[in-house]
Amino acid sequence: MRIRFAVHIPAQFGFDYEHAKRVALIAEELSYDLVTIGDHLFLDEQSQDRNCMEAWTLASALAVVTSKIRIGTLVTCNSFRHPGILAKIAATVDNISHGRTLFGIGAGWKKLEYDAYGIPFPPVSERMDQLEEAIQIVKLLWTKPKTTFIGNHYRIKDALCAPKPIQKPHPPILVGGHGKKRTLKIVAKHADMCNMNFEVGPELDELLETLKGHCDAVGRNYNDIEKSFFAYCYITENEEEAESHLIDVAKRSGRTVSELKTDMPGIWVGTPETVRDRCQNLISKGFTSFQIRFLFGKECEMSELFARQVIPELS
Repeated sequence: MRIRFAVHIPAQFGFDYEHAKRVALIAEELSYDLVTIGDHLFLDEQSQDRNCMEAWTLASALAVVTSKIRIGTLVTCNSFRHPGILAKIAATVDNISHGRTLFGIGAGWKKLEYDAYGIPFPPVSERMDQLEEAIQIVKLLWTKPKTTFIGNHYRIKDALCAPKPIQKPHPPILVGGHGKKRTLKIVAKHADMCNMNFEVGPELDELLETLKGHCDAVGRNYNDIEKSFFAYCYITENEEEAESHLIDVAKRSGRTVSELKTDMPGIWVGTPETVRDRCQNLISKGFTSFQIRFLFGKECEMSELFARQVIPELS
């Protein structure tokens, strides 16, 4: 399978529309495969003046100004929208984009946002139950003339979804997260893609084996699920600059530089050669899709350097 690369837009960091549009257009010009958008309501308690555009609204706008690159969410917070409405939203974006939508979804985790907006924040087990029901509802609405679903958390009756997505049978479904007991089991049962992120450390191999076990349990071919990785990338041709940034990341994350270099496969800080080796390590484990979050404000120049000096050696 061809290795695919995406540029991620973490909307909560302060993007205005022109900034986001520029990142997407440059990514398309550089032949990236995908632009993904983070689905958040704000970054932190000090974000009164920091932009955070709504993810699906931004996706629809970027779909209009681009023509080839895929547009997706990494990942939609299931709790923010009823799954029936979410199915309509995503189907609409797939039509606007002429079939270029990636549907990324997760159970939700950021309690600060839930509390601020008055959204119930049930225990994680309940949020996982809700996620599994939501994916089933979305799939049914995308593929059936009418949908009735009676679950423990969501109920719809004779619900319609027109227009249907352009992509058949439906847009690819990516589930974000790496919980062994529930998330990876949901991936095995319902998803086309599994996305893990840069917070994963030495347990990565064990997580992949867990996913394989869940696939075996439900009769799913493990190789049919595309493995995606969400990486943080600070790429520079200046080795001293890279080392300085790595020290800063270590301080903010409570880890040592050595841990970031050896135990965190999704932290790509360094020269093009270093970044390429980090990516190659994940490819060797079976990952074929990478969602890359470059340093905020440096997305355009760093995505260009990555496209010029890393991608040609890996594709």
